[in-house]
Amino acid sequence: MKLNIVLVEPEIPQNTGNIARTCAAIGAKLHLVKPLGFSIDEKQVKRAGLDYWDKVEIEEHDSFKEFLEKYKPEENNMYFITTKGTHCYSDVDYSKMEEVFVLFGKETKGLPESILKKYIEKTARIPMRPTLRSLNLSNSVAIVAYEICRQKKFEDLQEISSYLQ
Repeated sequence: MKLNIVLVEPEIPQNTGNIARTCAAIGAKLHLVKPLGFSIDEKQVKRAGLDYWDKVEIEEHDSFKEFLEKYKPEENNMYFITTKGTHCYSDVDYSKMEEVFVLFGKETKGLPESILKKYIEKTARIPMRPTLRSLNLSNSVAIVAYEICRQKKFEDLQEISSYLQ
């Protein structure tokens, strides 16, 4: 399966670096939708991603509109992760999907309300206490990405450390 992690206008370099590291670990493609709140050359991004930058496939998009025109939600398995989602992220059956796109909005505002309303049936949320606003972006990506990998039985991922064998 091809997993695509899409960050729409990310603002915090350390989050993007951590997400790049997660993408490298699981073989997911990282899409960065501009404008970015930083340069991917910044040392905070590089430090958070450690030495994994050359191990992750990154595709940059000049705008969210451009991304949606290239990868049409109507034609792709695409899920918009939001605290307002109609489905729990773990209730979506990713197991039979050849390719999936999982979109996350910017840290301060999330995904655009107009997009969420338009694709309401393709929204998913991570359950949490109702008194809190949201989880950290890099944590949210890891939670959803590893659920998708789990449903695909962690195919192509090492499950037992070779150190212990």
